[in-house]
Amino acid sequence: MKVLKFGGTSVGSSSNISKVIKIIKQESVSENILVVVSAVGGITDKLLLAADKAIDKDLSYKEDFEALRLKHIEVIDGLLSGEVHEATTDIVLGHLSRLEKLLDGVYLINELSPKTTDKLLSFGELISSLIIYEAIKSKGVNVQLKNSQNLIVTDSNFTNAAVNFEETNANITTYFENNQKMVTVLPGFISKSENDEITTLGRGGSDYTAAILAAALNASILQIWTDVSGMFTTNPKMVKHAKPINKLSYLEAIELSHFGAKVLYPPTVQPVLRKDIPLLIKNTLAPEDPGTLITKIVENGSQFPIKGISNINNVSLLTLQGNGMVGIPGFSKRLFETLAHSKINVIIITQASSEHSICIGISDKDAKTAKTVIDKEFENEISLFKIDPLVIEPNLSIVAVVGDKMKSHQGISGKMFSTLGKNNVNIRAIAQGASERNITAVISESDVKKALNALHEQFFEEQTKQMNLFISGVGNVGKSLLDQIKQQKKYIKSTFNINLKVVALSNSKTMVFDENGLNLTKWESLLEDGQPTEPMAFFEASKILNLRNSVFIDITANEAVSQTYAHYLKHSIAVVACNKIACSSGIENYKELKQLSHKYNVPFLFETNVGAGLPVIDTLKNLIVSGDRITSINAVLSGSLNFIFNNFNKNTSFHDVVKGAQVEGDTEPDPRIDLSGVDVARKLLILARESGEMLEMETIKNKAFLPKECMEANSVQAFYETLKTNEAEFQKLVQSAEANKCQLKYVAELKDGVSSVGLKEIPVGHPFYNLEGKDNIVMFYTNRYSDQPMIIKGAGAGSEVTASGLFADIIRISNTH
Repeated sequence: MKVLKFGGTSVGSSSNISKVIKIIKQESVSENILVVVSAVGGITDKLLLAADKAIDKDLSYKEDFEALRLKHIEVIDGLLSGEVHEATTDIVLGHLSRLEKLLDGVYLINELSPKTTDKLLSFGELISSLIIYEAIKSKGVNVQLKNSQNLIVTDSNFTNAAVNFEETNANITTYFENNQKMVTVLPGFISKSENDEITTLGRGGSDYTAAILAAALNASILQIWTDVSGMFTTNPKMVKHAKPINKLSYLEAIELSHFGAKVLYPPTVQPVLRKDIPLLIKNTLAPEDPGTLITKIVENGSQFPIKGISNINNVSLLTLQGNGMVGIPGFSKRLFETLAHSKINVIIITQASSEHSICIGISDKDAKTAKTVIDKEFENEISLFKIDPLVIEPNLSIVAVVGDKMKSHQGISGKMFSTLGKNNVNIRAIAQGASERNITAVISESDVKKALNALHEQFFEEQTKQMNLFISGVGNVGKSLLDQIKQQKKYIKSTFNINLKVVALSNSKTMVFDENGLNLTKWESLLEDGQPTEPMAFFEASKILNLRNSVFIDITANEAVSQTYAHYLKHSIAVVACNKIACSSGIENYKELKQLSHKYNVPFLFETNVGAGLPVIDTLKNLIVSGDRITSINAVLSGSLNFIFNNFNKNTSFHDVVKGAQVEGDTEPDPRIDLSGVDVARKLLILARESGEMLEMETIKNKAFLPKECMEANSVQAFYETLKTNEAEFQKLVQSAEANKCQLKYVAELKDGVSSVGLKEIPVGHPFYNLEGKDNIVMFYTNRYSDQPMIIKGAGAGSEVTASGLFADIIRISNTH
């Protein structure tokens, strides 16, 4: 014999009930089946809501009741016709009439006792089982209807009655020995006490009814039909890549259920566990899905030690502590007895080995009561300062990693805690059972989604790491980066197991967010329709999303944006900066950002600050890490200035060359930023700091070649006019270089802590002499490279090469963070 239980969603509409009937006919071909049904979806909660309104003298409870009545009539109309329809409707309306009278009584006496609650709630299953019985019968199936209240006997603990198994099992076996039908339909959840009073079995009661029947009759299998395809590796509503678990042991299922997997309620498993009856969880709406099979021992299942990750929200952590607890027996006993007397359930327990404190996790709703009764119990010890008043931390969640094989695998807890730590998930308490079947952590409720996604990625997603990118700045470089991500996304995922997802974009006016990833084929229109932004608003929105493996990428030249880096780092959001302002700002700010990166173990990369896509800073870091010491740096660090002086000669005007460079996008909108040498000085300052010289911007000598008149022009247009009037001065520079058979290059130099930037005449044979186009070149002289420097040379400007440098930093973070 099989036992099938169908949940509220399964019987929530006539179309779903039709699917249920199809399943029942298929399952009853080989052996007789019992069908246990819940109330029509949501009816129980709606009845309780209507009752609450009646207590509060809110007459809208009548409207709620009328909606329930119409819902049941709608289901009957969709399933039955003719005389059966009329007869069934009459019976259902009779039940509903009695239900309405009960609600009216609650309204009149302004009270709802547990006993009356059970009477109210019993109608849902009685009605749904009748409707399904008549629908199955109308299809010609050999079926009978049996009221579970005549089989399951309980005590009088209304709303959560305890089963008298001896009497119940005797009733069940006697009835089915004498009544052999192909299909028997029974209402779940409801029962009767030894005094013949209506009772209910509490949360998960219909599942419990089915398990009781299966155990009493030694059923071949218990099938739980619900609206999901089994138990999942984690909550699919929070983790997109969660997947059904094919096989679980009873104990694994209990652990997952205890820690919040709502498909199953732990007491459900107990009766079938004792009889080693397999339990199969299936999806009524997708019956072809395999579901989850739960057995005593999982044979030929996955050898992977982790089966699932579960969580419980709305948890408060209670801490009882004090020096007076050390070495004194009885504190724990008194604590738990006090909670038990107040009917407060303890979810998790952890105690320090010093015996100085004990922590327990309970539901948020019980926290206030718990503090009152515990402080009362330990009133004397608190007054003598032997222990402290109870400390409550609300709004927490429990995350549990579960699996039978965990105890034989090393490193599971290490992976769990390091994954949470890397994502800035603070752990408030830890517990692990002696069976080593679960590892539990208490964290902030706001971190649950990030924690579940990060842990699921670590344990279940074939080592594919999802990187969530928050990009500020969509100018030429930003556009190139988005194009490169779009082009290389599939390759990066297939080759490196890295899934790049752009979840946020901003420009100077608007921002747009999508935690599932923005569509990069239409990002411009999405951003145009975005919400207003400013740097801190973009950070706050990023923080609220709280995604794992988050990276903020600054592709602006905005000082306000650079001032948000510390906020990102403190929330374990990696920072990739194309913007040079932060690293060339005051030395204390530079040091703070470096320290935050180290403290929170989160990358802060800025490779493109110097040399665009060239590996200048990374090479410098590797030299330092390997124990080498930089003795001097000589470099041409401005692709814009190199382009200008490579094209400026006696046959061209300085004005035309600079204007052409600006039109091509090779200078800033105001070319004075490039021509002043400030940009080069910033780059040299960054290299100096990365080599160990803690310099300030003011210590770099800037040998300006632009006349004062050019620098002080009140607009860009006026600046260009001053270039024309000073052409003779610029031609003198060219003439002097030609006379000395030299090339003009804007050079940055650092030696013995002394630094400078300025225009220099470079002689033939020098590595800088033939530097073409917009190329950069950097020469590192070190203790090891004392005679011949290490030279890095290549394109040092341009949106595509700069974007490729940013891309490289993103991949570098993906491989290390």
